Amino acid sequence: MTTLRQLRFLAALDDTRNFFRAAEACHVTQSTLSTGLKELEERLSIKVAERTKQSVLMTAIGQDLAERARHVLAEVQDLEDRAHRERVAGASAIRLGTIPTVGPFLMPRAMPLLRRAHPETKFYLREELTEPLVAGLMDGRLDLLLIALPHALPAQIETEPLFSDGYWLATPKDHPLGNSETVGADDLSDRQLLLLERGHCLQRHALSSFSGINLDEDESFSATSLSTLIAMVQEDLGITLLPKLAVDGGISKGHNLHLGDVLGACPRDVVLAWRKSSPNEALFLSVAECLKKARSDLERSGAPT
Repeated sequence: MTTLRQLRFLAALDDTRNFFRAAEACHVTQSTLSTGLKELEERLSIKVAERTKQSVLMTAIGQDLAERARHVLAEVQDLEDRAHRERVAGASAIRLGTIPTVGPFLMPRAMPLLRRAHPETKFYLREELTEPLVAGLMDGRLDLLLIALPHALPAQIETEPLFSDGYWLATPKDHPLGNSETVGADDLSDRQLLLLERGHCLQRHALSSFSGINLDEDESFSATSLSTLIAMVQEDLGITLLPKLAVDGGISKGHNLHLGDVLGACPRDVVLAWRKSSPNEALFLSVAECLKKARSDLERSGAPT
C-alpha cells in the first residue's frame, strides 16, 4: 500500500530535484528516501524520476503524482489540525438533552456562561423526557444529558452532581395553607396534589418527596407542563409542588398564588450525564461548572412571589 511517508518523499524530491536536499527536508537519510521512492515505484509500476549522478529529472507521471501527493498531504494536515483543535478546545458541537422541568429554567442563564467558556463549541439543545434522553445518549444521538435523579441509569453512564432541587407548595391564596410560610409532611399527608402526567420524572419525585409518607395524586387531572399546573392552581382547582429551580427561573411570576417552602422533603438531584466512553470528559466537567454557577446565580436573583 502507498504510504503517506512515500508521498512526502515524492513531493520533496519534486520540490528540490535533489536527493540530498529532499532527504533533509523530510528529516531522513538519503538512503531511506531512495529506498522509499524505489518501493513507491515498484508499488505503482512506474518511474517517478530519471536519476543521474549530477541531477534528478522528474518524469511526466512523477510530476503529476507529486502534485496529487501534495493535495493528499494537505488534506491529511487539515485532518490533523482539526483533531488538534478538538483536543485543545474540546468538541466543536455538543448535543445536550434536557428534561423540561430543568432546561427551560437553567439553560437561559447558563448559555452566556457556556459561550464565554467555550466560544468554539456550539451547543444544540434537545428537550425530552428522561427515558428517551437516556436512550438517545446510549445510541449516540446525544452527547450530554441534564436530568434529575433518582432514576435508574445504565452502568455505561457517568454522572456529575450539579445541585439538589427542593420544592415550593403552590396553593391558591385563599387555600387553608395559603398563609403558611413553611409546609411539612403532616400538612400534605391527607391532601391530593396536581402533578405532571406519567413519564415526567418530577411526577415520581414529587410523590416520593417524603420518606415513609405516601402523597396522593389528584388523578382527575394531569398536566403536560409546569405552566399548566400553575394555571390550574391559580383557578383554585388544586395544589401542586413546584421545583425551586423553576420558581427561581420565574415560572410563578405574574400568577396569583401562594408559595410555601416545603421542609423536610427529599430533593431531586440534578446531574449532568454522559457515556463513560466519551473522549470529552474534561469539556463536560467544565460545562458542569458553568451550570453550577448558573444555578447559583438564579438562586441569588430568584424569589417566590
